[in-house]
Amino acid sequence: MFTIATADDMDRFGRTVAGHLRAGDVVCLTGELGAGKTTLTRGLGAELAVRGTVTSPTFVLARTHPREGGVPLVHVDAYRLTNAVELEDLDLDWENSITVVEWGAVMLDTIIDEWLEIVIDRSHSAEDETRTVTLHAHGPRGNELADEIGRSWE
Repeated sequence: MFTIATADDMDRFGRTVAGHLRAGDVVCLTGELGAGKTTLTRGLGAELAVRGTVTSPTFVLARTHPREGGVPLVHVDAYRLTNAVELEDLDLDWENSITVVEWGAVMLDTIIDEWLEIVIDRSHSAEDETRTVTLHAHGPRGNELADEIGRSWE
């Protein structure tokens, strides 16, 4: 469990996560509206040097961000999806991209075997930006990622 004090720190945490990702990795972000899921993904995208601005793909469901000389980052917002079939119907290239799925925790286990879930809990005080981040590993690669990120985050 990690404490993230500010939005800048959440961005930095996303950059840290990105340093451990490779083709085929899936990161699932779980948290309330305003928890910092997209901020984390922006940091991740910045570290991966993706083209285009990373924004919440709420209305397009999935946005692919190409990378010069690297696998693309696919950013999915599963908030409006009702089941795993709808997520699978997006026809994502799970194996040849780095995929970040917001709101997809209950859908992923029927589609893929390995992923890292990052749960973000935020304070409910308007003056307090503090977030608590917990990593939940699914499968061997999820465990590997959780261990690597845990060792590299301050």
